[in-house]
Amino acid sequence: MPHPNDPKLRSFIDVSPTSDFPIQNLPYGVFSARGLAPRIGVAIGDDILDLWELEQDGRLNVEPGTFAVPSLNAFMLQGAKVWSQTRARISELLRADHPELRDNDELRKLALVPMREARLHLPIAVSGYTDFYSSKEHATNVGVMFRGKDNALQPNWLHMPIGYNGRASTVVVSGTKVKRPRGQLKSPNADSPGFGPCRRLDFELEIGVVIGQPSAMGQMLDEAQAEAMIFGFVMLNDWSARDIQQWEYVPLGPFQAKAFATSISPWVVTREALEPFRLHGPEQTPAPLPYLKQALPNNYDLELDVALRTGEMGTAQNICRTNFKYMYWSSVQQLVHHASSGCAMNVGDLLGSGTISGPEKHQRGSLLEISWNGAEPIELPGGAKRTFLEDGDQLVMRGWCQGDGYRVGFGEVEGTIVPTE
Repeated sequence: MPHPNDPKLRSFIDVSPTSDFPIQNLPYGVFSARGLAPRIGVAIGDDILDLWELEQDGRLNVEPGTFAVPSLNAFMLQGAKVWSQTRARISELLRADHPELRDNDELRKLALVPMREARLHLPIAVSGYTDFYSSKEHATNVGVMFRGKDNALQPNWLHMPIGYNGRASTVVVSGTKVKRPRGQLKSPNADSPGFGPCRRLDFELEIGVVIGQPSAMGQMLDEAQAEAMIFGFVMLNDWSARDIQQWEYVPLGPFQAKAFATSISPWVVTREALEPFRLHGPEQTPAPLPYLKQALPNNYDLELDVALRTGEMGTAQNICRTNFKYMYWSSVQQLVHHASSGCAMNVGDLLGSGTISGPEKHQRGSLLEISWNGAEPIELPGGAKRTFLEDGDQLVMRGWCQGDGYRVGFGEVEGTIVPTE
């Protein structure tokens, strides 16, 4: 049987070369359509393959009811062997040269749902959410703004992936409106803080790591164990209230400024689908401590794009184009470090990469950087300018790995800012 990543594979379903969802991808998500309850499906071109229909028909070898539920957690718990076997079987069923589904009109009508007719839901039950700070370019830019060029990186930054525990309760799926947060605000010249709507609302371009296997409390992980626990990846926007954060973050770090919303894409691209696009990340100097050293290429050549549309604009304008390959600390290192104290990891844990920026100005992954803390407003069509997000602004993030004649993409994560009531 051909490997599901074979670039020569073609599906009997017509898929454009520019589609995010060719047969080489097969990302998992949760959808509802035709008046039926949410269940698990796989994206293929402009359609969704209903895995519950295939499971009921005896076409997939998983635990009973695996795909009839509104989250991927039960499937992920079955382990990497089942993940790989299921993806290979789905690939076989969708192949152009395989008649099993292609020539079964009745099953095909039940199992294939046009994506335009479906509603997409949060793909996982989020057990816990941790956000990291792992782009050297981003951390340096922010450090220069607030501490000066000579003290841009804190002393610990080059020795471990820096992170904080966020809120799983406000992780939402793409398309969910984001209400402008409220909080304590204190301008530099004020004697005391006030309370009100955030005035410096920002996005953060990130990739989210979905943990598919647990680790026990007290257990450390090595590189191979951490990699095997990663089920897949999503696009992630960690919305940020910069003015709330500036007042609250000393001494314990982000809190309310990051707790109000984190948006993720509805499709989880599997680690296996991204395998052809792995590469080594930047050289790490000084060398990490032994438990953080990695031998494998744990970064990915993953193009990222951010577009902004105001309420007055007809189409969105690109404001950032960067790549996941620039990340200093890899997702595997983040997970290894997370568990190193003895922290138990759960199925459904979500790890945010941290803002992804690159070395060039157009590769800055937040408005804080793009506008240089408000000093350099970006100009948009129709004369609009932005330093931070205003009510009615829509933000769309996309990501993809470019193969030979196909792309493995994430779709998009979209959010529109609505005013505080």
